[in-house]
Amino acid sequence: MSTHAKRERLLLADLLEAAGPGAPTLCDGWKTRDLAAHVVVRERRADAAGGLLVGALKPRLERVQAEFAAKPYEELIQLIRTGPPRFSPLSLKQVDEVANTVEFFVHTEDVRRAQPDWSRRELDPVFSDVLWSRTERTARLLGRRAPVGLVLRRPDGQTAVAHKGAPVVTVTGEPGELLLYAFGRQDAADVRVEGEESAVERLRMAELGM
Repeated sequence: MSTHAKRERLLLADLLEAAGPGAPTLCDGWKTRDLAAHVVVRERRADAAGGLLVGALKPRLERVQAEFAAKPYEELIQLIRTGPPRFSPLSLKQVDEVANTVEFFVHTEDVRRAQPDWSRRELDPVFSDVLWSRTERTARLLGRRAPVGLVLRRPDGQTAVAHKGAPVVTVTGEPGELLLYAFGRQDAADVRVEGEESAVERLRMAELGM
């Protein structure tokens, strides 16, 4: 049975291929070629991927990513489709599911929603519940830089506190939309935002996410 991560991986690869190397994405300053290089480096160059988390390693990450971005675009797409090498922990299905489900979902939407004619895709209930579970677990991390209190709420009333504070802004939407919002895609997420007008605007401009 295909895992969620594998399904999102293949969808991302298809979208990147269809869009071509110069299409826009929701990642600030990145075209599709840059996004593809990022995905490949994250999976295949652990020596450089540490720069995603450690500031001192960022120059090396940028250098290696630029090297991959210079490769033929078709090669990058194929590397995404085939996944990490066998010796990588990410080649294990369980690890892939934990590490990549959200990563690939968010980047798939980064490609889709940068296009002028995008529409929200309907996610199956099982996948939505998986995304909600990840949102609950990482809400405090994703919302740590929120300038106001931030509560994420599903339409059924389930909530996750992403940041404690006042005034409080409540963001309501389906799990995938809440996840995108918390990952800093505030303008692209299909959600309802409620709170004081000034607080809502401060939150819209905030740098949420990892």
